Amino acid sequence: MSTLYLIPTPIDESSTISVEAKSLIESKLDNAIICVEEAKEGRRRWLRFGLPRETIEEFKLYNEHTRDTLKHELIGELKKKKDVILMSDCGLPAFCDPGAELVSLCHDNSIKVTATSYPNSVSLAIALSGMNHDQFIFEGFIPIKSADRVKTLKSILSRKETSILMDTPYRLKALLEQMNEINPNANICLCLDLNKKEEEVHRGSASLINKKIEKTKREFVIVVGKSL
Repeated sequence: MSTLYLIPTPIDESSTISVEAKSLIESKLDNAIICVEEAKEGRRRWLRFGLPRETIEEFKLYNEHTRDTLKHELIGELKKKKDVILMSDCGLPAFCDPGAELVSLCHDNSIKVTATSYPNSVSLAIALSGMNHDQFIFEGFIPIKSADRVKTLKSILSRKETSILMDTPYRLKALLEQMNEINPNANICLCLDLNKKEEEVHRGSASLINKKIEKTKREFVIVVGKSL
């Protein structure tokens, strides 16, 4: 299966990418399209990270100026079993970044999206969701008491802004069922076991996602919002 890989890069000028990220990039060079945000900055950081100089000539520039046409081209390549590696100048691709539209298209076309290690599960879940996050609200762990829980979920499932919520693993199935009862048309993205071998990312209705998952006692983050 082809995959869109998001590769987080340091925001400073002295750190390098993780050993995991470098290893993944090197292993995929023969069958992957490398996308960077800007040519000069992308090349400079690529070389500083110790990655192959000869690959630079094959870079594609994915940014706010090129995304409208390039995102469809990349989806076409992904459907042809080519992997795509997406790197922004610094930080997490697809978080407050044009890459979010490409992530959304991948979900629409049942193409896997993942990322190398990133320390913040909330921003990583947003990036992997392909949801509009011009504005978002972090709800954190929702209430346990029934009345408060229902009130909170009704608020989350009715608001315009994207919301991020969490709960304890053993409540996942019941939470999805409750979300479906409150608003069966809500668009959600369930991110399970992020950065682990068991990672899964599903986007759609709560009912549809509930049918897809088997083992339900897993760490998770849920993003609720509109797809890009």
